[in-house]
Amino acid sequence: MKRSKIILTVCIVIITFMVSNPAKAQDNTKQQQMAELIKTSTPEQRTNLQTKMMTSKLNLDTVTSQKVYAINLKANQKLDPLLKGDASGGRFAKLRQMKSIEDDKDKELKKVLNPDQYKQYEAMKEEMKEKMKEKMQEKKAAQAQ
Repeated sequence: MKRSKIILTVCIVIITFMVSNPAKAQDNTKQQQMAELIKTSTPEQRTNLQTKMMTSKLNLDTVTSQKVYAINLKANQKLDPLLKGDASGGRFAKLRQMKSIEDDKDKELKKVLNPDQYKQYEAMKEEMKEKMKEKMQEKKAAQAQ
């Protein structure tokens, strides 16, 4: 259970607001494309995507958006070696490192966002966790057949 929560959190860090597609064949292709995008993207590219989405969804002003960008960039730079497989350690060690980076990022965001924005940010993260959990369950069910 804890492992799946860590995996879900990591997915949220990477792609904060991914739109799901109900078509399974297309869904698998999208997942493969997303995985490839993550491996080939730079921390700056991931940061731009995350910050634009957060600015839009949380109605951030320019100053706050710039602060959020800096926080996202710092986290993505730390995540980069883990995502690209360049870091040492086993799979679980990497997941723990990713979770730690995510926790640090959340602490910094809490200082920058107002209470309503942070609550909305947490709700969006939770929604993504649920979507990812559903997708993982669907994938397990499909593999079991």
